Amino acid sequence: MRKLLAGCFAFFTVSAIAQPQHAAKVAVDKIAGVVGDRIILQSDIQNSLLDIVRQGGQVPENGFCLLMEQAVVSKILMLQAEKDSLPVTDEEVEADLDNRVRRYIFQLGSKEALEDIAGKTIYQIKDDARASVKEQKLAEAMQRKIIENVRITPTEVKAFFDKIPKDSLPFYESELEIGQIIIYPKASREIEQYILGEMNNYKKQLENKLADFCQLVKAVSEDPGSKDRCGQYEVNRNEKSWDPVFLSTAFRLKEGEISAPVKSKFGYHLIQMLRRNGDDAVVRHILRVPPVTDDEIKQAKIKLDSVRMKVINGTMSFNAAAARYSDDEAAKFAGPFIIGRDGSVYVTIDQLDKEMVGMLGKLKVGDISQPVPFEGEQGKKGVRIVYLKSRTEPHRMNLHDDYSKISQFALEEKKAKVLDKWIRGKIPAYYIMIDKGTVDECPLLGKFSGETKGF
Repeated sequence: MRKLLAGCFAFFTVSAIAQPQHAAKVAVDKIAGVVGDRIILQSDIQNSLLDIVRQGGQVPENGFCLLMEQAVVSKILMLQAEKDSLPVTDEEVEADLDNRVRRYIFQLGSKEALEDIAGKTIYQIKDDARASVKEQKLAEAMQRKIIENVRITPTEVKAFFDKIPKDSLPFYESELEIGQIIIYPKASREIEQYILGEMNNYKKQLENKLADFCQLVKAVSEDPGSKDRCGQYEVNRNEKSWDPVFLSTAFRLKEGEISAPVKSKFGYHLIQMLRRNGDDAVVRHILRVPPVTDDEIKQAKIKLDSVRMKVINGTMSFNAAAARYSDDEAAKFAGPFIIGRDGSVYVTIDQLDKEMVGMLGKLKVGDISQPVPFEGEQGKKGVRIVYLKSRTEPHRMNLHDDYSKISQFALEEKKAKVLDKWIRGKIPAYYIMIDKGTVDECPLLGKFSGETKGF
């Protein structure tokens, strides 16, 4: 195994489920391999390759062989997890299924589109995939158990770095650690009451058939994400990314019913339930955001300036100040530092908004900016201070500047070697047969089949 399995291997892809019922099934029954009492279908591997392409990824030249290898490894891990009675609950499997289905619905645009492409109902899709998802979660649990105690020492990190050819060391652009504390001022009580009155008026117009919901959305709603589709969303009661007030209000409605104006973190909503199926529903809404005036912005700047002085004077750390004063929800859970695409706190300039780039041009490492107004998601007005904790110069990878990255790379390699050794030790314990044609195409799979080389 050249690297750790990325979440192991499971045949639950858009391509795999998107097989119209009338499609020919020549490839479906082609068995590529057997591990214990579990089979691997050639069509499953091909569908996974198609899904990589569909999602914009690049398939390596030996992509089929690599996925086939991962599939065999996943089956071994899963069978060992069952033998060791590792806990994977039905609730975990169902939650995983729900998340996957929601992701594909989001990608395809609607539940109907997914069902049309798959030639199955959502219930049938989940039912067909349930066993595969459970297998995957068992394999992941086994993998975690194998590598959970793997650690790396500074000596091993240096050895890992020293064996990288000098002409192969990656070049890194300038990277920054940036913290921010954000305050979103609240609109005045008078303006909130005015917006609330407007929303009640819209509700009366809709209930008296004096206005059309879709036309009203296009005329007054301030949600750019749904304006072009008449305010419509597909939601799930258990989806954590939705505002809880919005969700709880929506799921109290009967089909066709329109809610009273309700306030979420985004503003005031009128919500209409269009249709519902258990925890899934299609709703539409009108959003009005009470405008923040210059006076509220000024007060927020004054408050943030006092927070800034506490940090500068050393009476409070930046992290503590963010936890106490920031209205940025991400800061409450992940801390105040901006997270990059790789999940680390190091970001490049291209990952930042233009206003922040302009602010950073005036800061030295260790500086905290003056409070500056800005616009957040959906045009929400706020004020923020920015802390430039560190900035690297463009450079080739080296131990001094990039120790944490090199350490992570070294740790992943060590985990992969531990997993590979474990797998090789387990191969004799399981009945493994690979289709001879597949072994001929992928010689690396011969290690799984011993002397027989396939069937």
